[in-house]
Amino acid sequence: MKKKKSGEVALVLSGGGARGLAHIGVIEELTARGYRIRSIAGCSIGSVVGGLYAVGKLEDYKNWILPMDKIDILRLVDFTLSGRGLIKGERIFERLGELGMIPEVDIQDLPLPFAAVAVDIRGNREVVFRSGSLPNAIRASIGIPSVFTPVPQGDLLLVDGGVLNPLPLEHADRKKGDILVAVDLTSLIPYDKPILADQGRKIRPHSKKIAALLERWDALLGNRDHAEQGGRKDREIGYFNLVTRSVQLMQHGLTRCALERNPPDVLIQIAEESAGLFEFYKAQELVAYGRERCAEALDRWEG
Repeated sequence: MKKKKSGEVALVLSGGGARGLAHIGVIEELTARGYRIRSIAGCSIGSVVGGLYAVGKLEDYKNWILPMDKIDILRLVDFTLSGRGLIKGERIFERLGELGMIPEVDIQDLPLPFAAVAVDIRGNREVVFRSGSLPNAIRASIGIPSVFTPVPQGDLLLVDGGVLNPLPLEHADRKKGDILVAVDLTSLIPYDKPILADQGRKIRPHSKKIAALLERWDALLGNRDHAEQGGRKDREIGYFNLVTRSVQLMQHGLTRCALERNPPDVLIQIAEESAGLFEFYKAQELVAYGRERCAEALDRWEG
């Protein structure tokens, strides 16, 4: 029997840095096909995209980030000498706040149930935000250990929810007859790069000084673009890449366990090789990729 080609969706969005831009394409494909997203649960970048959708600002965010290149992204990174992390993560949230994209609203006042997952590193336990400040919940959820500084909150010290639960399926707000849709950004599958109408992002010229800075930035992060220059496919293992790659492999294992415990109706797999942690300048490519992967998964589901 064929499945309904519409319905209400409980959406679960995993973490994965810039690959989370694929979540935008997934949401676009779901809504274009007539599915109604009635609840969202996410961690890390999944909580960011889910929160943006919940406040009706996802399209604004997409239009803001699509034209960005490497130097634009670098300007949003606030490095720190803190022993708790290398990036404070405040500058990007301040900018999103200034643009009105992540307003100071209470989660319980959102038009749909929303949950952001973080981890209290002191108490060794998961913390699920279903109420309280939306910006605070999202910021707590993205604190990748050793990369972003953790967020103190009372007696808690909060880091990325992906440390314990990268795909929080059990925290989805469900109702009878809905469709559980999960997006996994840690999939160890081949990356089929989408074909873009305008052949991808434009690259603006930079001075030699800026070009050298970007080269060092790419080398530090082990970015895919840097590794593939001149046809090279072997990525250099910079500090960030070493940390994030280790975390991603751990999260891949945790995700597999989560899927076995609570299999979704529709699983959308995003290749881990599609982008590095900070490659947000690949927005056009990643949004298109997310939409393609969602379309393929829904075609299988709908039969």
